[in-house]
Amino acid sequence: MAERRTLSRRTLIGAGVLGAAGIGAATFAGVSAFRNPPRNGTDVALQLSWLHSAQFAGSYIALDRGYWSDAGLNVSLLQGGPNAPVEPPVVSGQALVGVSAADFTAAAVAEGAPFKIIGVAMQNNPFVIASLPDNPVNEPGDLEGKRIGMALANTPTLETLCTLNGVDITAIEIVPTQYAAQPLTSGEVDCLLCWETDLPVAMEIQGVESITMLMADYGYTLHSQTYIATDDSLANRRDDVVALMAGEVRGWEEYRLDTDAAAALSVEMYPDAGLDLETQQLQAARQVPLMFSELTDELGFGFWNEETVAQNIETLALLGQSVTPDLWDSSILEQVHGA
Repeated sequence: MAERRTLSRRTLIGAGVLGAAGIGAATFAGVSAFRNPPRNGTDVALQLSWLHSAQFAGSYIALDRGYWSDAGLNVSLLQGGPNAPVEPPVVSGQALVGVSAADFTAAAVAEGAPFKIIGVAMQNNPFVIASLPDNPVNEPGDLEGKRIGMALANTPTLETLCTLNGVDITAIEIVPTQYAAQPLTSGEVDCLLCWETDLPVAMEIQGVESITMLMADYGYTLHSQTYIATDDSLANRRDDVVALMAGEVRGWEEYRLDTDAAAALSVEMYPDAGLDLETQQLQAARQVPLMFSELTDELGFGFWNEETVAQNIETLALLGQSVTPDLWDSSILEQVHGA
């Protein structure tokens, strides 16, 4: 993602699209919410990439169901936000693991940060081109002649999509817009560059049908919601990293079984986050095909393979970042999954 933390996107989710929702006490798969186990284990923190929402529901499930406390960890989930980047807490040791993205990690490594990507939650990048049914963008070539609403900071992302698909970017009119559905629904633009899990959800909540073209289906291969750890942690706190990731894997596998319950748990665990239950349920459901695939069914949640790494390296190169395959370290997941 070219725009740092896609601030406008998630700011909208936190403050504009999502409203407060009152629901009863949440349970997940028959286990009451908010277990508070005795604090007799090792204190560790997982730094999230943004504000609390169903985007991180697998982590909430792991916390609620005691997957970490059973393994001897007292895990704190540190909320991200516009003033809370992921990388500094991980470098400093305040957080054992962080949730980042391949391009952010590549940029940090280029500046000397000792990171490895140790897991990939979103196998498919969530960037989409959203349009309306009467003027759809079904494939990249359809962008020519259209007005696209987007933040100018994301221009390299659009340029990369066009390069990968032989599209003339000069034939596309880029219209700087706030991160909202309104420019599309009012006819100011023909399409929007956004995430699959936010503006299309906002439109659905408003009763507006939209078409989304997932950029990952057209070569924009860039791992998102990736887990990062430092070389020092992998060498000296390996057991803790393995236990933390094992809980994540179990939590996300449970999430997949019942996304509505995962969304309800998210709303109940963080009542001050302004989360609307229906919105969270739609977001949670839309995340599933981004996070799970034939590859994860074969190898396990969080895994990648040589082909997807090569595709990431190609996309990163088009974004102006040079990395090598050793940025990805599968050894923690191999321990977790017993490979």
